[in-house]
Amino acid sequence: MPTQQDILINWAPQETRVAIVENGAVQELHVERTLERGLVGNVYLGKVVRVLPGMQSAFIDIGLERAAFLHVADVWHPPQEGETVSAARTAAALIPIEKQVFEGQSLMVQVIKDPIGTKGARLSTQISIAGRLLVFLPQDDHIGVSQKIPLAQREELRARMLALAGGEGGGFILRTNGEDATDPELAEDIRYLRKAWARIKDASVRLPAQSILHQDLSLLQRVLRDLVSEGTQTIRVDSREQFDALKAFGAEFMPMAVEKLQLYKGERPIFDLYSIDEEIAKAMARRVDLKSGGYLIVDQTEALTTVDVNTGGYVGARNFDDTIFKTNLEATQAIARQLRLRNLGGIIIVDFIDMAREDHREAVLAEFRKQLARDRVKTTAGGFSQLGLVEMTRKRTRESLAHMLCEPCPVCEGKGIVKTPRSVAYDILREILREARQFNPREFRVVASPKVIELFLDEESQHLAGLSEFIGKPVSLQSEAAMAQEQYDIVLL
Repeated sequence: MPTQQDILINWAPQETRVAIVENGAVQELHVERTLERGLVGNVYLGKVVRVLPGMQSAFIDIGLERAAFLHVADVWHPPQEGETVSAARTAAALIPIEKQVFEGQSLMVQVIKDPIGTKGARLSTQISIAGRLLVFLPQDDHIGVSQKIPLAQREELRARMLALAGGEGGGFILRTNGEDATDPELAEDIRYLRKAWARIKDASVRLPAQSILHQDLSLLQRVLRDLVSEGTQTIRVDSREQFDALKAFGAEFMPMAVEKLQLYKGERPIFDLYSIDEEIAKAMARRVDLKSGGYLIVDQTEALTTVDVNTGGYVGARNFDDTIFKTNLEATQAIARQLRLRNLGGIIIVDFIDMAREDHREAVLAEFRKQLARDRVKTTAGGFSQLGLVEMTRKRTRESLAHMLCEPCPVCEGKGIVKTPRSVAYDILREILREARQFNPREFRVVASPKVIELFLDEESQHLAGLSEFIGKPVSLQSEAAMAQEQYDIVLL
């Protein structure tokens, strides 16, 4: 039986927030800002600005602030007759990129990864347009079926798709939610996708390079297309305008979802129903408390994310082995939920508490994989390494929640630590000595944060006086409340 869930949509002109709630707990959070809409799925007419044979890649200008990135493996060549898609990809990747694209060339490309941090968007020349039940591959004639659909049903579904797709060209992949679709529903999706491709082709001829040819659906529309499932009980929207727009969109593409739509008219903000804003605040924190008294520490870095499991104050089991086992079991569910809630992707290292018994390790790993299987994003988890770590990956296509809602601290510049006042004071003493050897001012004035100045006036006054005597110049002090602890200026007077 599918898990019962509710979808809550909080809409404002500047931001759309969607929460998926199961059994009263938030499982997923999706945020889209009007000025920062994700680019994945968008199709552009790009212009090749640089080809880098050494990296086997090219930079493409698609009209964004940073040039986007196209790797040779993402340059699409349709399979020859009798050739598989993977074989075609391998063969294409063997052709050097400098023989496939050239500077100044106009190229139709699609974004497959949003810009993340300092990296530009990643592109592919294989265009795919997602519908409600199908994904259309206009440059291919392959008919595929989602691997999440049981093997026994795939051949029958493939045969139905071959009959429906006709000989009009283009390939299709049947999505998981198309498993039980009727022929008329599939035919309707095919018509919609072919119409969308016709519009893209027309725009590619009319518009200049660096133009957008097709924009993926907004978050509100993707809720109906991607997030609604059999287990969805209600979809509540707190905006009359968006409710009407969703109803019209749903009537055309997702008739089954329309009956679940509800306009929320309550006096309390919709996200207050399940304390969702509190959950968002918790998802920004390093520490995640478990009900038993244990806790997780989640650290996100540029290369990977680490999750450390700790027993904390949990002493509920009969012996220490059971305490560790139960904490790790509870952590599996919490970790899987945090990955979804924070939208963490890439390489993830989980450091469970060391377990002496092999059966405990196997049970924890089995439970962890079971919890990860609920994720709509593709995940893979290995076994325990020699160091007792579990290495896993989660597909990353969009920015994590922390990257979307936060920025590095301007004081510590993202390090999470700052120098002590004494360390800064000693940096200042060294800098004065360095400058005294190069310049001959009448006086040195130190402008620094109150804590550093206080240190110079008290505990470090003897060292400052000794330096002043050594260089033969007076050193005056000025406290500046607006300065951060590591900031200082040495003024030559």
